Amino acid sequence: MLLFTITFLVSCNEDDTMCIETLWYEDADGDGLGNPAVSQSACEQPEGYVADNTDTDESGTMETVVDVDGSYFTTANANITITKIPCTLSDGTETECYQIVTNSTPTDHQMGPWCPENIADDASTGGIWLEGGEVYDVDGAFVENLASFYNDNTWRMYDANGDIYITETEQDCINAANPNVGDAYQNFCVECIPSYITDISQTYIIPVTPVKQSDPVFFATGPGGPGSNVPSTRGLALNGVEYSAPAPVNNILGAYTLAPFDDAGGHINVNQGYHYHAATGLSFSIAQTDGHAALIGYAMDGHGIYGRLDENGNEPTDLDECLGHYDEVRGYHYHVDAAGNNNFINCLTGAYPN
Repeated sequence: MLLFTITFLVSCNEDDTMCIETLWYEDADGDGLGNPAVSQSACEQPEGYVADNTDTDESGTMETVVDVDGSYFTTANANITITKIPCTLSDGTETECYQIVTNSTPTDHQMGPWCPENIADDASTGGIWLEGGEVYDVDGAFVENLASFYNDNTWRMYDANGDIYITETEQDCINAANPNVGDAYQNFCVECIPSYITDISQTYIIPVTPVKQSDPVFFATGPGGPGSNVPSTRGLALNGVEYSAPAPVNNILGAYTLAPFDDAGGHINVNQGYHYHAATGLSFSIAQTDGHAALIGYAMDGHGIYGRLDENGNEPTDLDECLGHYDEVRGYHYHVDAAGNNNFINCLTGAYPN
């Protein structure tokens, strides 16, 4: 490969002094040769970057770095389209990203059900609710006993026949999902159905090669926050469904509504489409040959998100504050939080697309 040094004249200070801006390349393994796929422009040489761009094998790096495998997305859901595009990350790194376009509709499991119709219905007719770190079946008995569950007699989500009040139209769905929902939807089970989102299209940008940072960045909501200037989306499941920020449970309950998740941990918003608030083990995954927990998705920084438990049912004991750790096979990666916590990961350790 030929070595190219690209320079630009730019103003670098308040006196409008011109400096020569150079394109620098990441030298992850410290061999003096730069990776042509990861670069940034700067007047002075950034730490960990060199002018050379002839290193096509960064295998000598001290730590394993694993690229996002784009084929997993299209294997999980043939409706996903994925292409590579140039992108700039939050730390200024110029690199390649995957542009992933999805209709937010999984093909590996059904969506729903969410709300049971009568207080006599069993768990198969409803979804789940997340409270205090626990996962509860939203069956008829759960709805019947909401007043005692929350120690508040305002709760009564059913009529004299035991029939549960459920939103019936798309407009009901939109109105009941409003944070300022009025009394008209008090004691309603909010159920937005797939026919409301047939025209949804979502685009996500994820770096092909993760670029780990020295300090994590926290999300605006959820454990460790509030952060700033960080995407609220935690990541993307392999089936193309978004790993969303924690559901605003306090707002939902404050309006005396219930918006259950289905057994896969997802529900529907007409603007956002179908999205997850918990990982329950029902979505497409990639098993690991060494017994490690399966790969279930990727965070917005390109690091893999794996299930919480390995094949023996054991949870990692060395996770950092973001719920991640390192091994030589998978590099740095995350393990998803327990489903009852209404959470996936706590922060990002890698640079994310601007």
